[in-house]
Amino acid sequence: MKKIGILFGQESSFPQAFVDRINQKGEKDISAEFVRIDKVMQAEPLDYAVIIDRISQDVPFYRATLKNAAICGTAVINNPFWWSADEKFFNNALAVKIGVPVPKTVILPSKELPNDTTDRSFRNLAYPLDWEGIFHYVGFPAYMKPFDGGGWKEVYQINNLDDLWDKYNQTKQYVMMLQEEIIFQDYFRCYCIGGKHVRIMQYEPRNPHHLRYEHGKAPAEKKLLETVKDYVIKLNKYLGYDFNTVEFAIRDGVPYAIDFCNPAPDAEVTSVGQENFDWVVETASDYAIERAKKQKDGQDNLTWGEYVKTSAAKEHLLSSEKKIEKKAEKKQATEGKITRKITDDGKLTELAPKKAPAKKPAAPKKTVAKKPAAPKK
Repeated sequence: MKKIGILFGQESSFPQAFVDRINQKGEKDISAEFVRIDKVMQAEPLDYAVIIDRISQDVPFYRATLKNAAICGTAVINNPFWWSADEKFFNNALAVKIGVPVPKTVILPSKELPNDTTDRSFRNLAYPLDWEGIFHYVGFPAYMKPFDGGGWKEVYQINNLDDLWDKYNQTKQYVMMLQEEIIFQDYFRCYCIGGKHVRIMQYEPRNPHHLRYEHGKAPAEKKLLETVKDYVIKLNKYLGYDFNTVEFAIRDGVPYAIDFCNPAPDAEVTSVGQENFDWVVETASDYAIERAKKQKDGQDNLTWGEYVKTSAAKEHLLSSEKKIEKKAEKKQATEGKITRKITDDGKLTELAPKKAPAKKPAAPKKTVAKKPAAPKK
C-alpha cells in the first residue's frame, strides 16, 4: 500500500478535502492521510510515497524532515531543496531570461545590519548606493517588498523619494526589492499543478482578502488567456514547482508576472470560492495519485526545473526550447510552417517567409497525325 500524506499548518478546508477525495477514488493500493511524525532519524524513510508540503516554509524542522524523506525516495511536492534555494528576486531574473515580462526590479540591502555583523562586513558595498540610477530604472510609483517574503507581509507602496526614505527606514533587517508598479486594467491569479494543469482566475488584489475573487469584471479575451497560460507553464517548467500560483497584472494588453514564488498557495474555500476550491482539490488529488504510481523507493522522485537541469548538464538555459523548435522544424519541413527559431545566444527570431519556386511552363503537347483508315475490301 502506497500512502499519500499532507503536511499542513493552520488551514482547515483543503487538507481534509484532499485526503477525502483521494480515498473516495478507491485507487488500488493507494490511500491518503494527514502526515504523522513521531521521530526522524538520518537516512531513514518516512512511510509515505508522496507528501504534499503546505507548511515547511514556516517550520524549519519540517523542511529538514522533508529533505531526509526525499533522499530516501519520497516524492515531496514541492521539491524542498529548490524551495529552500528559491526567492522572488531570482524568479524575476529567470523570467527575463526566458522571455516572460516582469516589472523593472532592483534589490536593496537591509536598512539595519544583520545579527552578528558590523560595518566591516559590508566593505564590498558602495556607500551611498547609486540611488539616482536605481530611481531612473524603476521610477515611481513603485512597490517595496521582501525579496523572499509572501502573504502580502511588509509590502509598501512608494509614491515619491520622500516616501521611499520614510518606508525604507521601517524595514529593519529585511532585504527588500524595489519594483516598478504596473498600473493594470486586469489581474489574474493562476493555479498550476503538475506543470501542466492551469486554472486562470480573474482577481482583484485591491479588495479585502475574502473578496479578491469577486472581481466583477468582463471575461478576458481568449488570446490573452492563451498567452497567460503559456507563461504560467513556462515559468513553472523552469522553476520546477509541482504546485504553485502565478499572478499577472495586465497593462496595455501585456501580462506582467508579478508574483510566482507561491509553493504553498492559498486553497481555503472561504477565500478562493467553491468553484476554484473544487478544481484545486480534484486536480491536486489526481496529480498526487499520478506521482504515487510513478514513485520508486530508494531513488530521487523529486521534480527538478529546467534551470537546474540545464545547469547540471552545462547546457544553455533555453536548450530545451531549441530542442522543441528543432523537432517542430523536422516535422514540418515539408509543410513550410516554421516561422521562427531560437538562435545560439537564446534569442527568438522571426524567419523570412520562403518564396515558392516559380513553376516551369508546361511543355506544349505534341499532336500525332492519325493514319487514314485502310479501305474495306
